[in-house]
Amino acid sequence: MSGASPNALESRLITTGVERLALLGRHAEALMAGYARDEVPLEGLSTTALNRLLAARILWRPDEQSGVKLAPKVRELIAEMLADETRRHVNADVAETLELMRSLVQSYREARDAGEYWRQEQLLLRLRQEVDDLNGRFADAIDSLWRRLNGDFGFVARLTDKIRENERAQKQIVRLLDGLALIDFDEFITLVGADGALRKLLVSRLQHQLTHHFTSLREVQRRLIELMARFRQQQSRSRLVAGMVGFLREHPGFVPGNYALRSDVPALVNRAAPLVAAGAVALDRDADAHTLAELLHRLPRPSSRSEPVAAAAATERHEESRVAARQQALKEDVERFYLAVVDRAGEVVSALDYLQQAEHEWGAEIWLFQVIAEYQGLPRSEQGAFRLRQEETQASPFNQLRRIHDVVLQLA
Repeated sequence: MSGASPNALESRLITTGVERLALLGRHAEALMAGYARDEVPLEGLSTTALNRLLAARILWRPDEQSGVKLAPKVRELIAEMLADETRRHVNADVAETLELMRSLVQSYREARDAGEYWRQEQLLLRLRQEVDDLNGRFADAIDSLWRRLNGDFGFVARLTDKIRENERAQKQIVRLLDGLALIDFDEFITLVGADGALRKLLVSRLQHQLTHHFTSLREVQRRLIELMARFRQQQSRSRLVAGMVGFLREHPGFVPGNYALRSDVPALVNRAAPLVAAGAVALDRDADAHTLAELLHRLPRPSSRSEPVAAAAATERHEESRVAARQQALKEDVERFYLAVVDRAGEVVSALDYLQQAEHEWGAEIWLFQVIAEYQGLPRSEQGAFRLRQEETQASPFNQLRRIHDVVLQLA
């Protein structure tokens, strides 16, 4: 009896869930109309269908005078599936989830000590689902923020609305960071003890996921601050232009003065750097010849004797230069191979046969590697012009390694 009761409970849970999902699919048009409007239209719903939707908590009626509306959870579900950024709400309060996880861990340890293995597996499954839900909550929030950034707040028209949306996103990041700060891994380590499954789930896996979320939130915050500075700059410029337009409307005959002709230039305009006069020796002035000769005699002599040109030796080529030159030569030979394939329009050309006919000194392995790398480096549009096929075999029946013997290429 103890083994049949949980199976019956699980079966009843699945049956109820299937009925609820079937109701959503059967009345999808009416539900989406209620999502787009304020109320759900009742013209396409029978009395029986309406009562079933109300009993399933898919619809609800706030009071007797108002119409039927979507339940908040159903509205959030539709907004998540549609990625409707204007109606998505991310709950950053993780305290309740953490309290539930602590309770599940205690129940799991009690079931393990009592030898109730089936209940232990069910509690571990619920705990894994709660961890995935917590991880997905942060992932959805970060994805929502990135969608706003990639759209450059395009769903609002005015600059002030963009700044307001930016500030709202900043507050949401602060709430998410506060939620991350509530998770204490030292407490989890003490709570799970020496249990390997719990330690892997609540310490190593969760810590890796939350570290990734924390890094992503910092990057989103940096981008938001950058956007806020840009919006503020645009706002200051637009205010300057609007002020100038208002001034010109009040003074239609205003003409800017020519500051170049004024003797007293405002400090705001006088921003030019001072000119440095250039000097040169006047060799055509005979009167200064004696002075120039004295200056030349006073110049300090070099401390080391200059070596003759014949004693200078040629510089040696560095090893890096030789390697770079060899790589460039290999790349050019492979490009000539591709040009040969183009010249033989439609003909299948073997890379190793071309290497032997061209009498290049490259090894077969490095040659095939460069041919494949050159094909993968082409743009998608140019890759479609060629057909590359690798002649390969399996290393052995017990080894999935594939050995490439040759590469054939032809025009598509």
